[in-house]
Amino acid sequence: MSESGHSQPGMYGPGRRRRRRRGERDVGPPGQNLSGPSRDREYQQRERRDGSEDPPGPLIQKTPIILAKPPGDRNTATSGTPVLEKPIMLMKARDEGGKPGTPQETAAQPSGPGPSKMEKEGQRPTQPVYQIQYRGMGPSASSSAVDPMVGQAKLLPPEKMKHSIKLVDDQMNWCDSAMEYLRDQTDMLVVGVIGLQGSGKSTIMSLLSANTPEEDQRSYVFRAQSQEIKERGGNQSTGIDFFITQERVIFLDTQPMLSPSILDHLINNDRKLPPEYNLPHTYVEMQSLQIAAFLFTVCHVVIVVQDWFTDLNLYRFLQSAEMLKPSTPSASHDSSGSSGSDDGAEYYPHLVFLQNKARREDFCPRNLKNMHMVVDKLMAHSHLKYKGTLSMLDCNIFPGLGHDFLKTEVNMFLLPVHEGEGEDHLTKAGTYPLFSLLPGYRGHPTFSYMVSKLRSQILAMPRSQLSHTILTEKNWFHYAARIWDGVKKSSALSEYSRLLC
Repeated sequence: MSESGHSQPGMYGPGRRRRRRRGERDVGPPGQNLSGPSRDREYQQRERRDGSEDPPGPLIQKTPIILAKPPGDRNTATSGTPVLEKPIMLMKARDEGGKPGTPQETAAQPSGPGPSKMEKEGQRPTQPVYQIQYRGMGPSASSSAVDPMVGQAKLLPPEKMKHSIKLVDDQMNWCDSAMEYLRDQTDMLVVGVIGLQGSGKSTIMSLLSANTPEEDQRSYVFRAQSQEIKERGGNQSTGIDFFITQERVIFLDTQPMLSPSILDHLINNDRKLPPEYNLPHTYVEMQSLQIAAFLFTVCHVVIVVQDWFTDLNLYRFLQSAEMLKPSTPSASHDSSGSSGSDDGAEYYPHLVFLQNKARREDFCPRNLKNMHMVVDKLMAHSHLKYKGTLSMLDCNIFPGLGHDFLKTEVNMFLLPVHEGEGEDHLTKAGTYPLFSLLPGYRGHPTFSYMVSKLRSQILAMPRSQLSHTILTEKNWFHYAARIWDGVKKSSALSEYSRLLC
């Protein structure tokens, strides 16, 4: 024993008993003692952590690495390379939709046993499917409650229209009721029609769109003139009517151009004219020019219907509407942005001259050639595409005529009188008693055959680009509404109406 006695009392004196009591009271993890041997034991415990068993509970709370690497994966992990499961954490966050508490739930997932991890990895390929359905069903839906019928409803065919609806009413105001029938797809064809009163525009548009000649005219999608309206010289259509088929073809039926019945209605009913128009006939003519200029801008094909050949005032009207047609909106101010069109930034539709209620003499090859020559001379200075896209010689209507028969073939089609069968009965009864079982000579195919050939020719028309961008059906509707508003406020039309007074 040394005389100083600094360390001896701690071993044999009262300090020894105090040391023993502290040792009995503090028996626990070796890391609590700061002496050298306990430090060695703590280092050995950290080396044993790579083994099969984990350290006691208090030591687990001191090691945060357990949140990123589960104990079951430490045997397979490479030394010095942590195994992170970021894809699982990202998909979990997208599944929960960014709700509060997601990081805690995500961190608790890796600490589970091995089978739960395999199930999570097995569900990983299905996560993008739930994400797409969630995006399409709206913010109120969740990925955990996905209705398969909602996704199938998007693949169903669009709703079929039963009758036409108004695009522009009789007061020349735009209507939005056609928006619910339109889709976000670009494969569409827009066909419009103009013509004088009583020429048969609504009947022809009904036959081209959804009806057949054998059906009752009262069931046509575009309502035709009734017998009462014909007797008092009235008009059936007002404004612009809209109808779209299952083949995504948009048909626009219009009120008659330069209609005397509309003028008579304005005069006799004392309707107030807009302040920019002084006379009723000026207002009627400007209404017709607005409709024609609108169709020349938003349609791929415009059908000009006439029931006799030919009215020179109708061709003057077409030239005036072409002159007052609004310019096509361009993406840029230079002409390089619309290099695909023939006339710079201007768009012009395909024009088809339909000779309705044609007689048997009109189908004579000599008369047919003269009609094509006259129309070509009248439209020689027009930018409208009135030739090169429709041909009666391709329909097997004139089998003996070649393509070189009409040197200046325009887009002209002839339709016979609808009541062809009644003429056949009269012919069989009176003219040919010896051959009563044979039909009479008509000089042309049946009306149904001619309508089917006309429909196939119209649907095969080129679908040019209406504006500087490719339009969907809904975009076309908004584009047409903007064009109609621009036509009503056009300064060129206002100046033209002032010169008419």
